Amino acid sequence: MCRSTHRIVDPVRAETHCAECGLVFDETAILATPPPLTDSAGSDGSGRGIGPFVRPGATKRFLGSTLSLSRDGQGRRLDWHRRYEFQHLKRVMVRQTSRAVDGPLERTPARSEIQSAGETMGLPGVVLAEAEGVYREAKLRGLFRGRSLPASVGACLYAACRRYSIPRTLGEVAEAVGAKRSEVGRTFKVVQRGSGLAIPGIGTKSFLTRYAQELALSPRVRSTVESMLDKAREDPELSGLSPHGLVAALIYLAAEENGEHRSRAQVARVSSVTEVTLRSTSRLVEKVWSRSGPPSPDEPGST
Repeated sequence: MCRSTHRIVDPVRAETHCAECGLVFDETAILATPPPLTDSAGSDGSGRGIGPFVRPGATKRFLGSTLSLSRDGQGRRLDWHRRYEFQHLKRVMVRQTSRAVDGPLERTPARSEIQSAGETMGLPGVVLAEAEGVYREAKLRGLFRGRSLPASVGACLYAACRRYSIPRTLGEVAEAVGAKRSEVGRTFKVVQRGSGLAIPGIGTKSFLTRYAQELALSPRVRSTVESMLDKAREDPELSGLSPHGLVAALIYLAAEENGEHRSRAQVARVSSVTEVTLRSTSRLVEKVWSRSGPPSPDEPGST
């Protein structure tokens, strides 16, 4: 209706709407009842696949309860004897959930390192669980022999981010685990070749969504950057550039073109690249496109 080409997926309302006028394109009803029980391969037909997410290596009796020692579930303060009861329940729950289970991950400090680095980078629990699975598989294959624990944990976290298309750079992961970027990169190459897991690359549009939100860019600037990315994939001179560095340069150019000025320092800080890299990449893009010019967001076929 408004001829806008930018759509936003709202995970809270489970709907897709227009970024300009708010028109709802698709609406998905939220299931109020669990699906019917089916006997699938590898299950006993009990229907116990429904429930809270259970991390690999955690006991199935753990339901993710959070026991506070100061207030109850309604927020009311606990008196001294109730605090003693809650303290006893929390101690029993920790004792039950900390028992050794499958895999070599329980006998190493890798789990605490993954948890700490994941909280620093703001990763969801499913990505941390995937990182633990990658670590367990690589450990069983002997891929970490002679390598430090921070580098091994960083390589598994980076592999998990790529498997779930989470836009995190190798430098951010290395900084979170406290290791050198080159060391984490070498360990990741070993994990990628020897683990047998499919580890795809992170798409440039994932970095675009993250950087655009942090820089508060308008939908028009995002559409311009998306059309620029489509053209950059077809250009052989820009194919070898770093994905997040290329996205940062295109964001800087598109913001200047649409009158939403963002300084190089702002874009470099958000995208975790240096201002020198951002300047050189921007000049290279301008030089390559000076002959044909970047695509317009109003052209047919642009996103």
